[in-house]
Amino acid sequence: MPTRHEFEKKINELHTDLIKMGTVIEKSLDDTITALKNQDITLAEQVIINDDKINKMELTIERECLLLITTQQPVASDLRDIASVLKIITDLERIADHCADISEYTIKLANEKYVKPLIHIPEMAQEVKVMIKDVIDSCINKDIELAQKVYDKDDVIDEYFDEIVNELTEMMINNSNVVRQCTDFLFIVKYLERMGDHATNIAEWIIFTVTGNHI
Repeated sequence: MPTRHEFEKKINELHTDLIKMGTVIEKSLDDTITALKNQDITLAEQVIINDDKINKMELTIERECLLLITTQQPVASDLRDIASVLKIITDLERIADHCADISEYTIKLANEKYVKPLIHIPEMAQEVKVMIKDVIDSCINKDIELAQKVYDKDDVIDEYFDEIVNELTEMMINNSNVVRQCTDFLFIVKYLERMGDHATNIAEWIIFTVTGNHI
């Protein structure tokens, strides 16, 4: 029969792999925004390639979770921990997908002069990056205060989204020549907003698994 020590060792390894996946995604988001700002096709293409690597990391962690369930006889609290990891890797994978989606637009826009300097979009992305790091930490440490902080920060992301959308809309109203490019940027900020939603979903799940209460 597996010992508690063996199980805790496996859980720690699982958490280590989760941190590695989160770190790769944080870098992917950084590279996504750098490529967008600098209109760097090579870097954007690398983000898209790395999405496959992140998909493989998700599958590896998923297999580790299922193996723990079938071989280590986890108790109820352990099952909640494993379920949290399964939840978080699903949402993290979607965040990586959105990085690849934005990179597709970067490639599309690479040969065009931007209608305005990118200021608020990188700021919004930085806030999302902090949410991703914090939500992983909150999952591993069962830190519901940090999870609540991530949940509350979704309002900040929504404010950025509304501000950028309003700005782009006004530009399109005033100049029909910028409509196509502004529309592309609308999709980009929507992907960032969805990343924030995924981090918020994870935070809500962590709070539920630790406390048994929905927000």
